[in-house]
Amino acid sequence: MSTGPGADSAPVHKPTLKTRERGETFSSLRIRNYRLFFTGAIVSNTGTWMARITQDWLVLSLTGSAAAVGITTALQFLPMLLFGLYGGVIADRYPKRNLLLFSQAALGLCGLALAALTLSGHIQVWHVYLIAFLLGMVTVVDNPARQAYVAEMVGPGQLRNAVSLNSANFQSARLVGPAVAGVLIAGVGSGWAFLLNGLSFLAPLVSLLLMRTSDLHKVERAPRGKGQLREGLRYVAGRPDLIWPIVLVGFIGTFGFNFPIWLTAFSGDVFHVGAGTYGFLNTLMAAGSLVGALAAARRGSTRLRMLVLAAAVFGVLEIAAALSPAFWLFALLLVPIGMIGLTVNITANSAVQMATDPAMRGRVMSLYMMVFAGGTPIGAPLLGWITDTYGARAGFATGGVISLAAAVVVGLVLARVGGLKVAWGWRHGHPQVRFVARERLATAA
Repeated sequence: MSTGPGADSAPVHKPTLKTRERGETFSSLRIRNYRLFFTGAIVSNTGTWMARITQDWLVLSLTGSAAAVGITTALQFLPMLLFGLYGGVIADRYPKRNLLLFSQAALGLCGLALAALTLSGHIQVWHVYLIAFLLGMVTVVDNPARQAYVAEMVGPGQLRNAVSLNSANFQSARLVGPAVAGVLIAGVGSGWAFLLNGLSFLAPLVSLLLMRTSDLHKVERAPRGKGQLREGLRYVAGRPDLIWPIVLVGFIGTFGFNFPIWLTAFSGDVFHVGAGTYGFLNTLMAAGSLVGALAAARRGSTRLRMLVLAAAVFGVLEIAAALSPAFWLFALLLVPIGMIGLTVNITANSAVQMATDPAMRGRVMSLYMMVFAGGTPIGAPLLGWITDTYGARAGFATGGVISLAAAVVVGLVLARVGGLKVAWGWRHGHPQVRFVARERLATAA
């Protein structure tokens, strides 16, 4: 990161990223392979969101416990914590398209198995736990392969736009999935939502099969060999522009993104609303997330300053939502929470991908996903226990406080690493806080 006079703008890596030029929001969709990928993903993502909402509501119905919802979430992300780095080695070593064909088919089969158990009336909470763990095992390979495959489809020039559009895709599906899930749960039961999720994975399988492999940007695959995992860790450890964004999203993902626990608890215990309104709350958050993703797709730069600021605002908004006295205020705050949360995720994701050597991308992104999603087995049960013991407001506020503290600490560390200091002042009658180079601060003094 820059330590010169322009360091207060804090570009993440290359000097060319200091420009504020804006690109076209949907520019990467001109690429045929990515267009196919995007189309298949929006179908399966809709099914995935239906299944997520239905799964959380089903577990709460079977057990009456927010902690049980946390355990389900933890089991789904536990494999990422235990085996995530090995998934990155696999993604760097084998053709990513073949890996994705396997993983998407396996995810579909898990969805169909859960549908069969629910529709037959034999579902028990341990079944949900087991399938959640199996889903997590598949995503150990699916996540780094999918993240790295985007770069092969679009190339470095469109990578940031494609990363943002992937998040917009996911959040667009989140607008539809929870609402449909709420209708299905109330109307015909949970099993039909699980069935549609399992069938939705046919779409990405077809899109992968229709792709032209000759159009892919060739990336050297890592040969089989010893020490590749350690090599990836050493690579990240020596790069402040990689390790500190990963540390920050690790705290945010572990403690700040436990919305299945909080929204089910607020719906059932605080505001006493049903499954339909629970789905509506998820839809509101998705609307904000979609706005954040589309805004990120137009930005022409990736700055660590933006990442740290967004993470701090995210924590403040969570605390405000936790203390909201009325349902309408709580629901309204979910929109900016979704928007800023996606800004944190996309900014960190694109910064890490763009700063990473292509041959190392699978391993680096597996580490990114391991700390972002793999921390859930730690955070979800802990915050589920806090929610059950001290109430939904205390649980939500705890996540916000930790997210805010992580943003402040990582921001100060980044400033020190980059030779920056915090400058306080006034501009146009308003207080201003910014990072400036130590040399500039000394000259001003």
